[in-house]
Amino acid sequence: MPNDSVLIVGGGPAGLEAARGVADLGKKAILVEARDELGGTPYASSYATLTPDLRDTEEEMAGLLGDVRKHPLVDVRLGTRVVKSEGRAGEFRVTLAGGDGAQVEEEVGAVIIATGFQHFDPGRETQMYGYYEYDDVITLVDAEKMMKKGKIVRPSTGEPPERVAFIQCVGSRDRQIGNKYCSKVCCGIASKQSIEIKRMLPNAKVFIFYIDMRMYGFWEDQIYWKAQEEYKVNYVRGIVTEIIRKGDKLLVKGEDTTMGRPVEVLMDMVILSVGMEPSRGTIEMSRIFNIPREDHGFLATQGGPLDTVSTPVPGIFVAGAAAGPKDLEDSISMGGAAAMKAVALLNRLQRVSVG
Repeated sequence: MPNDSVLIVGGGPAGLEAARGVADLGKKAILVEARDELGGTPYASSYATLTPDLRDTEEEMAGLLGDVRKHPLVDVRLGTRVVKSEGRAGEFRVTLAGGDGAQVEEEVGAVIIATGFQHFDPGRETQMYGYYEYDDVITLVDAEKMMKKGKIVRPSTGEPPERVAFIQCVGSRDRQIGNKYCSKVCCGIASKQSIEIKRMLPNAKVFIFYIDMRMYGFWEDQIYWKAQEEYKVNYVRGIVTEIIRKGDKLLVKGEDTTMGRPVEVLMDMVILSVGMEPSRGTIEMSRIFNIPREDHGFLATQGGPLDTVSTPVPGIFVAGAAAGPKDLEDSISMGGAAAMKAVALLNRLQRVSVG
């Protein structure tokens, strides 16, 4: 008989939804998370609120986390990594290693990979933005941590900034560094954060420098127009080429592509809208489970737009940003779809076995 359980690798939103879905469908879910807590990137990176509705992250995720923790069919393994896999659909033998180095082998019928993404390091390839050079150049992640603490300040002085600039597409849509894709959420998150900054600092001037603003679905109305019309955030279509220090300010140099002229503006703080890259866990799972990666480095799927979760390896599915840039809604939807397909596979294998 095929094994009747599903291994889920990754305890972020996609993995949590996948575990809940598998368990609600009556199968045992083994949820493996390398960190010492569930929640994935929203927790590890201290997201204050979720895009686009600006609701508190911990409050919003509490229900999902509670469902997983209390479900009798979900076995949560924190501080645990997958280090080896053998077998095939219906009879995978997976070796798990805990933080103490102890290893245990589990037999599962299907696997769902939900290892998420990592944020682009804006100082890795180029220092034109001065991320490692100037304290007041930060990322969306750094800003989110400030918002989690309830205040926005210049790291160099601890004082509230009067002028803040966001720079879009840092680490995305950049052929020179190899990231030839849009990370999908950065425009929305910058707009969300601009609203939060204006709520905290009503007199601050906030600018967003962009190539193209990309707002999907309802985000256009929920945060893009809201930021402009209600909070007077300034959107500037242009390319920033350099940031240098001038006195105690940051001089942002670039081109206003709408007007076709150079632009130089002084800012107190600059926030880099960094994109998504495959996480180390995603790359490692590709190797361990022999899952090919698509041209941009994320896990490949084989069903095109009609099946976003099935990998080329039978019995192994993917959910969330392990398959490419995804927003939270996509990640949750993929988690549910992967759970359904994994359980359907187990049921089908069991019928064949019995028959």
